[in-house]
Amino acid sequence: MNQYPLWKYLLILAVLLAGLVYTLPNFYGESPAVQVSPLRASLKADAGLLERVGKILNTASLFPELIELDGNSVKARFADTDMQLKAKDVLQNQLGEDYVAALNLLSRSPHWLSKLNALPMYLGLDLRGGVHFLMQVDMNAALNKALEAATGDIRSAMREQNIPYSGVSRDGNVLIVKFRDAEARKVGEAEIKQRFTDYLLNDIDEGSEYKLRITLKPEAEKRIQDSAVQQNLITLRNRVNELGVAEPVIQQQGADRVVVQLPGVQDTARAKDILGRTATLEVRLVDDTSQAIPGMAAPFGTEMFKDRAGGELLVKKQVVLTGERINDAQPGFDNRTSEPAVHINLDGVGARLFKETTRENVGKRMAIILFEKGRGEIVTAPVIREEIGGGRVQITGQMDTVEAQNIALLLRAGALAAPMEIIEERTVGPSLGADNITRGFNSTKIGFIVVALFMIVYYLMFGTISVLALGANLLLLVALLSMLQATLTLPGMAGIALTLGMAIDANVLINERIREELRNGVTPQAAINAGYDRAFGTIIDSNVTTLIAGIALFMFGSGPIKGFAVVLCLGILTSMFSAVLVSRAMVNLIYGRKVRLAKVAIG
Repeated sequence: MNQYPLWKYLLILAVLLAGLVYTLPNFYGESPAVQVSPLRASLKADAGLLERVGKILNTASLFPELIELDGNSVKARFADTDMQLKAKDVLQNQLGEDYVAALNLLSRSPHWLSKLNALPMYLGLDLRGGVHFLMQVDMNAALNKALEAATGDIRSAMREQNIPYSGVSRDGNVLIVKFRDAEARKVGEAEIKQRFTDYLLNDIDEGSEYKLRITLKPEAEKRIQDSAVQQNLITLRNRVNELGVAEPVIQQQGADRVVVQLPGVQDTARAKDILGRTATLEVRLVDDTSQAIPGMAAPFGTEMFKDRAGGELLVKKQVVLTGERINDAQPGFDNRTSEPAVHINLDGVGARLFKETTRENVGKRMAIILFEKGRGEIVTAPVIREEIGGGRVQITGQMDTVEAQNIALLLRAGALAAPMEIIEERTVGPSLGADNITRGFNSTKIGFIVVALFMIVYYLMFGTISVLALGANLLLLVALLSMLQATLTLPGMAGIALTLGMAIDANVLINERIREELRNGVTPQAAINAGYDRAFGTIIDSNVTTLIAGIALFMFGSGPIKGFAVVLCLGILTSMFSAVLVSRAMVNLIYGRKVRLAKVAIG
């Protein structure tokens, strides 16, 4: 009557073993480490960098416990913080400005666990310590920038096509183009429709004036605002690399806000300086008449820069145009060859300068240089094939689609697309983070012990089984959070404590139902079977309603609220599994084989 088939026992055992394996990394703790990452997009962390880091450390008599290649960084783990700090200084001095050495923490878990991708949970800012910023993006500034660029582009288009017009002005978010007669307006309207597909056009006649009213389409306005937030995110990520922060959190919150969390950073002033710094982009001509000789000074009137392949090029000091003239850069494909390409849109002044420069320098190379923190890097240096007008530039070369996307991102990420203001700032010290961990762990431990004592005293053997099922629930919940690489915060720890309290409710329902059946004179075996079957519906109803609330919190909440909701929803799923399947399997193993069961220890 109370027996599972063998496959169900094996399934439960396999789930519990998997839960144990993926929970184990959280018990090994963390060791101080140094993380070496390249600052330039053209540099990669590979076996060569791994060997170089190892040699530098060995020469300095700093022997790491472990050194490994992890993604686009090399990580070295040490026995104590003294060696960690010395190693950071040595590596930063030896590797130079192209790499950043950051302090980090690495799990002490064995290599075989890492091979199984069994990793510990990340600790949030409130547990590890660091700096938290909430930044507001100025959406109006992003729209103003787009409209100002369109104003200049319209003037250039009218001049290029020799269309007589009286002027272009702005009235809020509306552009007004004045023409001398209706025929000129008709020709101008056709030209603007062809070039500016994101705008709506309306004719206005006021006396002897022939005007064209131009407004942004709602979908285009939203796309500009979304693009501004995304470009700012990319720029902020590039800048955070300068701080040498391990595992930073930079993510969008709502429509126009960005959360920046920098674990381990205590210097708020420096963090503000890095996040608020602007980068510049310059376009110059390559000097092909001279040869770049490494280690030698550049000839008069030229400068030497590294390209993305690691080589060096001589470029002229005269700047053709700057990144301020670039409105947008998007990855795409060449219409003729179908090769990956980068499409750049210039404003009116930039389009004119670019047209004149390309007309006069056909067959020569033009370098696009990104300047960050005073250092320039050549993003690309294509050959000018023909005069390029209209403000639309296409960059092609030996690149794949990923490379085209990266170049487009670099061109857009040189500076913030829209101004940002810090509206919330919070600093958490490392000692406070450690205290939060201790308090959260103790609260969960004390809660578990009190619940366990109550269940064992009140329900005897069935109470003991319920406690073991509750332990399995905690094991599976931590395993799931570790597998998802979730970030554990204080609200998350509160969610774990709440989950334990809610999970025991299901066992109380089952135990009370079994007691009720026994009081009605049902045999123990039948009472156990009826208790689990009839309590199941109530358990499902109560958990589903809580799950709906958790999903609502996740969908409409933000930040810590989402973290709490994730733990709550996962805890509901694991509690249903442990309370129903795991506890029933243990009851079956203890009582299910006895055909003539006289009584059960349920209090």
